Amino acid sequence: MVHQIYTIAYNYFITYIVFESSLFFNEAYICSMQRLSLFAMSMFYVGTGVNHFLHSELYLRIMPPWLLWHNELVVISGVCEVSFGLLLLFSSTRRVAAWCIIFLLIAVFPANIQMMLNYWNESNLKLWISIIRLPLQIILILWAYSFTKHNIILKTQRGNDKIVPNVRI
Repeated sequence: MVHQIYTIAYNYFITYIVFESSLFFNEAYICSMQRLSLFAMSMFYVGTGVNHFLHSELYLRIMPPWLLWHNELVVISGVCEVSFGLLLLFSSTRRVAAWCIIFLLIAVFPANIQMMLNYWNESNLKLWISIIRLPLQIILILWAYSFTKHNIILKTQRGNDKIVPNVRI
């Protein structure tokens, strides 16, 4: 019974946030791909941040040995990812959250390099994944950068695209 109530409440909350809230519409219809991209990015960072707590040993293994306080840094990066992911959803904090994500991706880049070096030294079959992760960081940075701008594309009532500066989604 409690689980059913939780599920109904959760579904209502997500439906409200995604489809009815002024977080996404603010008196105008915004391109669905941009909304989807924003929501996907938010959930990606929230999920990855939560994973820092559920599977911290994975993150501890890729910490560069020259860094101190490995446990603390894993927790801090997890909290940052969850926080920044949630802050992306609000128009008033979106730009700051996107910039914070960019800085976080740069800050954790040494861990991605360490992961590749570990896999190389172990002759791990997943070495190719760690190599692909390195340029993937650039794509993630560019994705976050797309939410640092004021301009967003709105659909007018006639269906024409219109660029509107300083509009909150």
